[in-house]
Amino acid sequence: MKNELKVFKALSDKNRLRIIKMLEVKPMCVCEITAALNLAPSTVSKHLSLLNDAGLIQDIKRGKWVNYSLASMASHFVRDILRLISRSFINDTEIEVYITRAKTVDRADICQ
Repeated sequence: MKNELKVFKALSDKNRLRIIKMLEVKPMCVCEITAALNLAPSTVSKHLSLLNDAGLIQDIKRGKWVNYSLASMASHFVRDILRLISRSFINDTEIEVYITRAKTVDRADICQ
């Protein structure tokens, strides 16, 4: 039950849910997530750390970039939760703003 509690705690913040919804669109680096959420990099890093620790996301280093994406080798429980989130927030205007930002943010423009 300890791992399941980590998942629920990680999802109890609206910014972390926004990150999950944005990562449904595409893998993103910290600077892209920071720009999309308009938060400080340290805040975004803390959110990513909690999501990673809960097994909801993974980070993959590619050259100079660390890309964050939804966990591909997740437990059945996490996969079920991610599927539920994927089907949730349909037509939620607030979430749609962040999905649009995820589609348009480009690391080449913001990450120097």
